[in-house]
Amino acid sequence: MDLESSDLWLAIAILSITVALIGIARRRLTFNPVCTKSLPPMVNSITLLGQLPKLLMRGIQATTHDLYTKFGSVFTINLFGQKITFLTGPKVSAHFFQAPESEISQEVGFGVDSATRSEQIRFSVDALRPSKLRNHVDPMLQEVEGYFAKWGQEGIIDLKHELSQVLLLILGRCLLGKEIREKMLDDFYALSHDVENDLNLINLVFPYIPTAINHRRDRACSKLAEMLSEIDALQSLIHSKYKDGHSMTKSEVIGLIVALIFVGKHMSSQSSAGIGAYLLNDIKCLVAVVEEQKQIIKKHRDRIDYGVLLEMDTLHGCIKEALWLHPTTPVLIRKAHKHFMVDKEGNEYNIPAGHTLVMLGNAVISKNFLRSRKIYLGDA
Repeated sequence: MDLESSDLWLAIAILSITVALIGIARRRLTFNPVCTKSLPPMVNSITLLGQLPKLLMRGIQATTHDLYTKFGSVFTINLFGQKITFLTGPKVSAHFFQAPESEISQEVGFGVDSATRSEQIRFSVDALRPSKLRNHVDPMLQEVEGYFAKWGQEGIIDLKHELSQVLLLILGRCLLGKEIREKMLDDFYALSHDVENDLNLINLVFPYIPTAINHRRDRACSKLAEMLSEIDALQSLIHSKYKDGHSMTKSEVIGLIVALIFVGKHMSSQSSAGIGAYLLNDIKCLVAVVEEQKQIIKKHRDRIDYGVLLEMDTLHGCIKEALWLHPTTPVLIRKAHKHFMVDKEGNEYNIPAGHTLVMLGNAVISKNFLRSRKIYLGDA
C-alpha cells in the first residue's frame, strides 16, 4: 500500500512539474517581445478556393499578382499545414537576400548543405566558362542560320515556340552531344517538356508527395538520366572533385546536368521571347538594335564570333532591361530558420521560424516600379 502511495505521489509530482514547465514556457512565449509583433495577413481558405480557377487557367503568376493586389507586399498562406509567406518588392526583401545561411537557407528544392551546393555550382560554372563558350559560337550560328533558312519572307509565328525550338537545337548541339542531337532529340524534348510543365509551387514546397505530377516528373527525370550518360559536358563534371578530394556521384552529375538543361532551355526561351516581344513593341529600340548589328557586322566583314557579340552594347542594354521587367525566375524560395521582422508601410510583421519564404519577381509587380526602374538603354 505504501508502495502504491509512493507511486501515486511520484506521478502527481511529475505531472505537477510538467504542468509548471508548460506554464512557464507559455508565459515566456507570451511575454517575448518578438512575439508581440503582428503576423503577416493570412489568406483564408475561402480566398484560396476563390483563386483556384485563376490558378488553373492563368497560372501562379496571375494568382500571386491578384493576392499581392489584395493583401500587399507581405502575406501568408497555409498550404496543407505548411506556412508560406510571400514577400514582394525591395522594401520587404532585404533580409531575404542578406541574411546568413543559418537564418534563411535554400533548403526548399535543395537536398545538400550550402557548402556542397556552392561547390556543385562551381563545377557547373567551370563546365560553362567563357573560354569554353567561345568554341560554341560557330555551332550556335550554324543552328540558327539553318533553322531560320526554312522561313519564308513573311508569315505568322508563335515567337515563344519558335525560339524554344531553335534553342533546343543549340542545346542539343553544344551540350547534349552529337548522338542525342541527331538521334534522340525528339524524345529528349518530350521528356524535358514533362519536367518543365510539371514544375509548380506545390511540388517545389512538397517535392516528394505522391501525386501524379511528381510521379510523371520523376519518370521523366529517370529517362533523361539514361539518355545523358555520355554527353560532352558530363565528362567535365565527372572529373570534378570536392575540396576533400572525393568525386561527384553519378546521380549528382545527372542532377546537375538536368538543372543545366532546364536553365538552358526553359529560362533561355523565356528570356528570348520576352526580349523579342519588348523589342517588337518598341520600334525605336528595335531600329537601334538592328542598325547596331548592321554596323558591327559590316565592320567585321560578316564575321561573327564571341568578341563580335560582346560589342553589341545596345542589344545588351535591351536584354538587361527586358530581364529586369520580365525575369526568367518569377519566384525565389527559401526557408526561415530564425524569426525576423519586415516593415510594411510602417507596420512591423514578425516572420516566424519554419515559414517557407517566397520572393516574387518584378514580373508580378512591374507596373508599380516602372517609374523608378533603371533604364539601361537611356535615350537610344
